[in-house]
Amino acid sequence: MIVTAPDYRQANFLLSASKFSQCPPDQGWEVAFAGRSNAGKSSAINSLTGNRKLARTSKTPGRTQLINFFSLSDDQRLVDLPGYGFAKVPQSVKKEWTRQLETYLQERQSLRGLVLLMDVRHPLQAFDQQMLDWALAAQMPVHILLTKADKLKNGPASSTLLKLRKQLAGHADLVSVQLFSALKDTGHKELIRVLNAWLCDSSAQDEGPTAESEPLP
Repeated sequence: MIVTAPDYRQANFLLSASKFSQCPPDQGWEVAFAGRSNAGKSSAINSLTGNRKLARTSKTPGRTQLINFFSLSDDQRLVDLPGYGFAKVPQSVKKEWTRQLETYLQERQSLRGLVLLMDVRHPLQAFDQQMLDWALAAQMPVHILLTKADKLKNGPASSTLLKLRKQLAGHADLVSVQLFSALKDTGHKELIRVLNAWLCDSSAQDEGPTAESEPLP
């Protein structure tokens, strides 16, 4: 089944879920944004959609404690997952976040792919690797956004990109990588190619993100 590519500028807040049972009906297609609490998930969603108020952002890492759903159409959604690995919250809260997050990632049938965000200055930290390992084991396509690319000059940023691509070259069928800056609104075109591959074709999960995005070297 082929569906029309969504207009990301028409994204609307749908609902927030504190637990898996509160998620919207498990139908259609959705892509989840995941990353450490200071990786810039909400900022990336806001930049992509052109709506700075769509996803809640905060200078205090860890404020996103819910699974937030944004509708693109009746059958297409973006999902902002709770940040991990940085938030200064009680251990009991972290454990509950982890449990709900794992349930969502393991059981959500409409999940077509995972956008994994990492600060370009500190890529592939322990929690990032853990999330990536889970996705690879589950054969879940992953598109890595190296965020805050504006914080580095072009040379160092490109060097980090190439290094990570080479590091992950063995998983090119499931993993793609790009630079992204929410502040400068750069990287949209490549990201949208990947999102459209996942959200517009029901076979996209089998093909992986590289069907539309730049392949790893």
